[in-house]
Amino acid sequence: MRSKTGSVLAALAALAAAVLFATATATASAAPIRIMPLGDSITGSPGCWRALLWNRLQSAGHTNIDFVGTLPPQGCGVAHDGDNEGHGGYLATNVAAQNLLPGWLSATRPDIVLMHFGTNDVWSNIAPATILGSFTTLVNQMRSSNPNMKILVAKIIPMNPSSCAECAQRTVNFNNAIPAWAAATTTPQSPIVVVDQWTGFSTSTDTYDGVHPNASGDQKMSDKWYPALVDALAGGGTATPTVTTTTPPPPGGCTATYQTTGQWQGGFQGEVTVTNTGTTSRSAWTVAWTYAGGQQITQLWGGTLSASGSSVTVRNASWNGLLAPGASTTFGFLGSWNGTNTAPTPSCS
Repeated sequence: MRSKTGSVLAALAALAAAVLFATATATASAAPIRIMPLGDSITGSPGCWRALLWNRLQSAGHTNIDFVGTLPPQGCGVAHDGDNEGHGGYLATNVAAQNLLPGWLSATRPDIVLMHFGTNDVWSNIAPATILGSFTTLVNQMRSSNPNMKILVAKIIPMNPSSCAECAQRTVNFNNAIPAWAAATTTPQSPIVVVDQWTGFSTSTDTYDGVHPNASGDQKMSDKWYPALVDALAGGGTATPTVTTTTPPPPGGCTATYQTTGQWQGGFQGEVTVTNTGTTSRSAWTVAWTYAGGQQITQLWGGTLSASGSSVTVRNASWNGLLAPGASTTFGFLGSWNGTNTAPTPSCS
């Protein structure tokens, strides 16, 4: 009888030890997901969009994460994980040419990279193809560090500094080249997701110098990164979910607010915010206006443009037609003018 009891106790002890070992192993394997914010001063000096993003993730329950980088936090007045690779004044082309990234990767071992890079390259009038060639070098280095690296690449925020009249258009040209590069460079094992930090961002209201974000700009950047990063944390590979609807647009009002966000000799940048003022969701919208000062739209994003003379009509893009009650979306554009650049009054339907 004693022998049987001793055998049972020994078996129970062995089972308990196995359970404890399995629990310890599972706990040890649940390492935080390491996220590297990579870029220039817009990311690092002080890059307060990172603080907003970190705290929103924490509030939403994404607590098993670690922002990493060889640079420490630089203020913001908010408790957050401020490690980063936001190097003020750096060019992406120089970082690639000087082989700087492998050392940063080795020191921090990220699983996900958030890259807002290229502003200084664009300012330096480096061709988009050259910048994106350097992006490819950086991506290859990321994949050498981690074959499963998830890479979120921003269409950079607009810039319109007083010392660079051409920078606004150069930024547009660079951003327009990013999606095709990303599509050609992405892989199932290491996806590249383009995050549109451009649309809805105004240099006049969201920066303090035409280049660097102020508080409202930081909030907009955080808001753009958040859904793409949450998707990456969940194992997905797309920045924007596909919305499919088969119902016609329900009745309900909408408003359109026109704003000139930057102006230079012979050219300007603007944006229109569309808001659903109805009590039900709508799945499509159309904004129209007539120019009276010799203006013409030369490029538009976030919508589909139809123009005839001074008459302009913009319909929603495939991804921003669905608006809940009270929700808004923004489309932006570049234009030319040769008389007066008076803002028109748009209608929304």
